[in-house]
Amino acid sequence: MQTQSITQKLANPTRFMALSGTLLPWLAGIAVVLIVYGLYRGWTAPPDYQQGETIRIMYIHVPSAWLGMMGYALIALSSFGLLVFRHPLADVSAKAAAPIGAAFTLLALITGSLWGKPMWGTYWVWDARLTSVLLLFFLYLGLISLRTSIEEEALASKLTAVLALVGVVILPFIKISVEGLSIPWLGLEIPAWNTLHQPSSVFRADGPKIHSSQLYPLLYSALGFTFLFFALHMKGMRNEILRRRVKALRIAEVDLARAKEAVAAAE
Repeated sequence: MQTQSITQKLANPTRFMALSGTLLPWLAGIAVVLIVYGLYRGWTAPPDYQQGETIRIMYIHVPSAWLGMMGYALIALSSFGLLVFRHPLADVSAKAAAPIGAAFTLLALITGSLWGKPMWGTYWVWDARLTSVLLLFFLYLGLISLRTSIEEEALASKLTAVLALVGVVILPFIKISVEGLSIPWLGLEIPAWNTLHQPSSVFRADGPKIHSSQLYPLLYSALGFTFLFFALHMKGMRNEILRRRVKALRIAEVDLARAKEAVAAAE
């Protein structure tokens, strides 16, 4: 007998609802503990020797920026699963992730502006990193608006999936805007663009460029916000599945009522 993969098992909405109902409280609880601990460690960490107390915005800004990009990557992956593999829950996943990713992207933009004021002397500059993240936020809004503007569910899911896959090209641009790109074996060398935004201080080939007193609170906070993202995503998927079930029941009731009316008219 052929065994089923985990994705095949979870393709059944009933199984997903049962498993998510068990996991959701744990995800939410772990998220709260890690976020509180990470922010506490960040609040009690020593100020930065250059940026002073403003460095504490990092413990919210950086995880929000990471999750804003991760959320769109999840939408693109789910859209691919819908268009190619016809996974029953792929569209549910993409729809649930959109408002969460948009919220984290907006939070990254707001906290980045608050951080930028004392560092750059202004809340906003039209440089490569900030502009590309703003475009990412508009992409999120475009996905949400497109889906809500189309009444037919199947058509809305396909069109938003196509838009999500087209828009995923923004993610490497966000990365390249500050870091540049080097692929020696292809002879490809793309320099970083002109931007005030500092390059990555954590995930670097030569190791983190941030002191452990600030690095560990940041990692705790980022891990906590990641658990929060998946808890919210799982809750959103559960709500969407229930909404579709209610919609299907209402349609069935309408069809049954019309059939009874037709039978009564025929008699």
